[in-house]
Amino acid sequence: MARLGRVGFLALAVVFHLIYTYSIFDIYFVSPIVSGMRPYGVERSSGAPAPAKRLVLFVADGLRADKAFQAFPDPSPDADPENNELIRVSPFIRSKVLSHGTFGVSHTRVPTESRPGHVALIAGLYEDVSAVTTGWKLNPVNFDSVFNKSRHTWSWGSPDILPMFKEGAVPGRVDAEMYSEEAEDFTVDATHLDTWVFSKVHDLFESAKTDPELDRKLRDDKLVFFLHLLGLDTTGHSFRPYSNEYLHNIKVVDQGVQAVTKLVEDFYGDDKTAFVFTADHGMSDTGSHGDGHPDNTRTPLVAWGSGVARPQLSAGGIAAGHEDGFSADWGFDQVRRHDVAQADVAALMAYLVGLDFPVNSVGQLPLDYLNASPEEKALAALANTQAVLEMYRVKEGQKRDAVIRYVPYEPLSGYHENSIEGRLARIEAFISSGDHEEAIAASAELLRVALEGLRYLQTYDWLFLRTIVSVGYLGWIAYALTTVIDLHVLHGSSDSHRTTASISFFSSILVALFSVFLYQGSSWRYYFYAFFPVYFWEEVFARRKALIAGRQIVLGHVRSFTGYLKFGLQLLAFLGVMEAMVQSYFHREIFTVCFALGALWPVIHGFSFIRSHALLSATWALGCGLMSSFTLLPVIKVENLDTM
Repeated sequence: MARLGRVGFLALAVVFHLIYTYSIFDIYFVSPIVSGMRPYGVERSSGAPAPAKRLVLFVADGLRADKAFQAFPDPSPDADPENNELIRVSPFIRSKVLSHGTFGVSHTRVPTESRPGHVALIAGLYEDVSAVTTGWKLNPVNFDSVFNKSRHTWSWGSPDILPMFKEGAVPGRVDAEMYSEEAEDFTVDATHLDTWVFSKVHDLFESAKTDPELDRKLRDDKLVFFLHLLGLDTTGHSFRPYSNEYLHNIKVVDQGVQAVTKLVEDFYGDDKTAFVFTADHGMSDTGSHGDGHPDNTRTPLVAWGSGVARPQLSAGGIAAGHEDGFSADWGFDQVRRHDVAQADVAALMAYLVGLDFPVNSVGQLPLDYLNASPEEKALAALANTQAVLEMYRVKEGQKRDAVIRYVPYEPLSGYHENSIEGRLARIEAFISSGDHEEAIAASAELLRVALEGLRYLQTYDWLFLRTIVSVGYLGWIAYALTTVIDLHVLHGSSDSHRTTASISFFSSILVALFSVFLYQGSSWRYYFYAFFPVYFWEEVFARRKALIAGRQIVLGHVRSFTGYLKFGLQLLAFLGVMEAMVQSYFHREIFTVCFALGALWPVIHGFSFIRSHALLSATWALGCGLMSSFTLLPVIKVENLDTM
């Protein structure tokens, strides 16, 4: 291979690092969505109808779980500022928790942003996190959702959210009515975004009184109404979640939910409507979200109506579910708290309204939310498990066909009674014999294993790719070192020494890797991932004499044991500094120690240097001291509420 000059070396460095940086996406950011699955729903005995004929989903965008239920002074604009009496800002939703429904905390995953939160809630899947960079209205891969499974869905809200659920649905199945993007103004009161949604729902049912065709459609079963309430998110960003504006917005949402609930119940009058109130993500005290802070990942979940269990009250003491102390000041100590993962909400909604589970859903149906018989719960748990197993089967088939030597996931690769079919047959036998608790437990265990199997398939190529990338980076270090020695120490005088054996060896490796990628239909980027390490290490081997000569020039003076010991200590110190830089991402105090030690740098040169450069030494020490204190401060500046 031809030797590169300085310009060629720099160009290669840029190309290599750009391509290898993208390897992060090929390893960690791969979409979990696949197609070709058979849909599964709950097969009820004797053709019984679904618990609810319709479902109303309220998503209060950016609502923190604690702010929804804590007590505060009245935040209304016309409230008396001298009145410090504490009130609950969501009395209607609280009444559902205390008397009519089931509640808990819905735990989200990172990134805690609107798009992945809504996809988890409505589609039941945790989308590839890189999808958050594609824009809210774009779907890298269309996904199935509760809306798509419905007979019809009406939705109102933000143009940032609604289109992505209409885009992948069956044409004509999802109606989306949105306000303009200009309405999302962070400088004004955002409650108008929520009141707009509530008014549009009112308009729909009013129109049905004079539109027979609309009235007929509204009388069907398997209907979904989705109210996306963006006001809280906008208000939280502008004023913070502890502000009167945010808390007042919660009151507005609570009143709107109450009005819509009454409107729907009065229109139908059949007690066949299920209601779900939740949020896509929370919000930190600084008005931000996106990371995994508990303020961002804990959202409220309240369900009530047809098919939903009533609250489980404790006869004495604190009810189960409150052990973490998070809900200690909510006034719900006597009510059992049922926490769920965010994707579980999609499974809950699908069950309530009698829909098939979305085919890519990984949610586990929260049985504690269901007002159903043990047999019904056992059948529902089995269908939920079968839906996840179906996705596992399809993914495994695709992986088996794509790789040369597939290694199956051991817990799901057994024979007879330990096989998937054997386990499902055992669950069905439990149900047939009336042992419903055993059936539910076996379904839950099989679902857990299936989810682990999906994780196994999702990360199947990780070891292979990470190994290639690691060898590539190590090869770059060795190649760069060789090139620097050649250009700046030997001044380009070294020669390459290749043999037929070495050329055949490295070429064979490259051909083997390329053959694997070709067989598997891998991306063009994989070929570069393999090319770079082979190229680098072949160059290093061919110019190994340059390394030897460079070592003689740079380290030729090191001949004694003491010299080697000193060099080894210097190398360890260098590696220690590099590791400290890595750990400083997690512990900023490391920088404080480094700056404190750096302040002593003039001492290394002796006190004569300090005396002759007194101003420089003092300025240096002062600067290091200030920087050492800076890295002890919080990463995010938080307002002092005591001074406001």
